[in-house]
Amino acid sequence: MIRSVAVLSDIHGVLPVLEAVLAEPAVAAADLIVITGDHAAGPQPVEVLDRLAVLGDRAVLVRGNADRELAAVARGASIEVPDEVVPWAAAQLGPEHITMLEQLPHPVTLELEGFGPVVFCHGTPRDDEEVVLVDTRLERWAEAFAELPDEVRTVVCGHTHMPFVRLVDRRLVVNPGSVGMPYGRAGGHWALLRDGAVSLHRSIIDVEEAIAQVVAASSYPGRRKWAEYFIGSAASDAEALTVFGPRDGRDA
Repeated sequence: MIRSVAVLSDIHGVLPVLEAVLAEPAVAAADLIVITGDHAAGPQPVEVLDRLAVLGDRAVLVRGNADRELAAVARGASIEVPDEVVPWAAAQLGPEHITMLEQLPHPVTLELEGFGPVVFCHGTPRDDEEVVLVDTRLERWAEAFAELPDEVRTVVCGHTHMPFVRLVDRRLVVNPGSVGMPYGRAGGHWALLRDGAVSLHRSIIDVEEAIAQVVAASSYPGRRKWAEYFIGSAASDAEALTVFGPRDGRDA
């Protein structure tokens, strides 16, 4: 049985921060790395997908909404996307990258020692784009988890780029935060599940150096502005919660 899992999420095509997280001793030593979606929609989509492919069986990649959207745009679909980097990123992908994104599963269930079955998803188990937050009301969580088997006592999600651990009517919910687009604090955010315990972590990075690396390596026209805003974590968690809050149905 799997004893330890390092969980990353929302890399969004930022290779230098991904490399910093993968270099963490606890990540390197984990039995498995699970990445809960939104891998490539950013300024280094090909580089990130190729790096993840090298991990082979050590990594389980879960589909995020941005992965689904990126593949669709790459196939020629005309859809609304939240970030103007997406059409550019889609145009960079080769056929193997598009196929890789299209074949990603959502959700994924794994048996972990000390946890039992753990569900890994992006938004929620039922919807890769659904928003749930640390302060989302219990009724919404109950709706999102309604189809989960009773034996699933742990759910790991991503999507909102803010790390938290909370109980939801006896279920443990973990969000590792974001590697490439963190809200609140710069750095690569990740979580470790080991022997029945959860810990949240942040890889400290040289923000200016990471931005410089992205600017040098990417051909995306708006790469500097994008990198300064997202890698530099210009948006605070308070601002992000204000924006995301209405999307969890709290005002219904």
